[in-house]
Amino acid sequence: MPILHLELQPGRTPEQKRAFASEATRVMVETLGCPPESVDIVINEVSRENWAKAGTLYADK
Repeated sequence: MPILHLELQPGRTPEQKRAFASEATRVMVETLGCPPESVDIVINEVSRENWAKAGTLYADK
């Protein structure tokens, strides 16, 4: 069973997440040859205060 873990900063709408899940599932099925029922997608929203790049928190930018 393929599992895709996606980390995002908050702010996407449920419709955007739904569209992403649908397209990501389609691509995994097409690329990996697995049934759609076997694809799990986990979307974790991480706040800017818990996300850093190049040693700087996004909240501090």
